[in-house]
Amino acid sequence: TDEILARALSMMEVDEAGLDASDRRLLRVIIDKFGGGPVGIETVAAALSEDIGTVEEVLEPYLMQIGFLKRTPRGRVVTSQGFKHLGKTIPKHLQEELF
Repeated sequence: TDEILARALSMMEVDEAGLDASDRRLLRVIIDKFGGGPVGIETVAAALSEDIGTVEEVLEPYLMQIGFLKRTPRGRVVTSQGFKHLGKTIPKHLQEELF
């Protein structure tokens, strides 16, 4: 039933968008430490204490698929949807790029 699924997802710390704790941590690091981006993958991986391959192959694909993260020539950028999902204010320098 829906209640069982909701409890299971809650126990696994998966939110309504399907993000787990690692997904939210990646978005928060880019937002809180790097102003939402753009930031290079090496820097993101170092800030998370993760391997670059893990970030690129495990964490990023779903976030990009649902439109919360973009890869740009200048680096990773959290989208307006990503900011909104975490309840964060979109900085002015990104508002022009995102809209």
